[in-house]
Amino acid sequence: MPEFVRSDPSMWEAVYADPSVPLDRALVRQIINDQRRLSRRWLYPIARIVSRVLVAVISIVKRVLPFRWMPLSTMDALCVWFLRRFVSPGAVELLIRHFVVETNLVNFIIRNTAVDMAPVTLRPETLAGLGDSAVVEHDVNVYDVLIALDGVPLTRPQTLDFAQLDIPPLDAERRRRRYLRLDIQTALCFMNIPFSMALTVEEYRRAVHSIRFDDSFLEILALVTGDDTFRHWKLAGMSLWMDSNVDVPRMVYRHALVCEYAHAQLVKLAGGIYPRDTAIELD
Repeated sequence: MPEFVRSDPSMWEAVYADPSVPLDRALVRQIINDQRRLSRRWLYPIARIVSRVLVAVISIVKRVLPFRWMPLSTMDALCVWFLRRFVSPGAVELLIRHFVVETNLVNFIIRNTAVDMAPVTLRPETLAGLGDSAVVEHDVNVYDVLIALDGVPLTRPQTLDFAQLDIPPLDAERRRRRYLRLDIQTALCFMNIPFSMALTVEEYRRAVHSIRFDDSFLEILALVTGDDTFRHWKLAGMSLWMDSNVDVPRMVYRHALVCEYAHAQLVKLAGGIYPRDTAIELD
């Protein structure tokens, strides 16, 4: 009788091999590498609590002192400096990539509906491109396209326009010296603090609530393409539910993954084929 050998599978190998994940294998590997950083295991649980407490205190005090505590230009400069010196190049690249991916999704909806709105132009290719109010513009684009869709029928056009689903080469300044190489989730916890300081209470609420439109965008994509796959990633996050008391960095991270899934599905519908593996530069 053969001896029973207990299996000792790797969680990360299973995540990488999961055939249900529609993403490019190199991108999956990059996300896994980011999640396996020591900062994600040891620092993130602490940073998550500290960030939520500080942001809650800032929000309460700002209701008593309702003025802008920090110019938006200062917030941009501080966040770019932080990304350059304390965040791993891989995490920075994922962050830059998210801005491009979300713009591609917004523009796909604009090009494939009768909405009266020009395609948006926020497609940064460098770390410096995350400055100049890019974070605020990225949220505003979501609101603008949803408002412009008011009264527009959401049906599949005769021909779908898959233009501009490319991801340009991204410069995360890999050769720049860094004092720490934080993962993206820990970095988001720290960056949420100056973000809450620079924005007014209503601007911050608007930015946080923009993430609740993920399900709305997935439904719009499903209707426009006629593909129910987009509905599989919905979280029942109703846009009518106003709630700012949320774990913002956690929601932002999930939002970025949802955008990546939706983008990958559009690439697939366009006839693009992601390679099972490609070489990537590790940190």
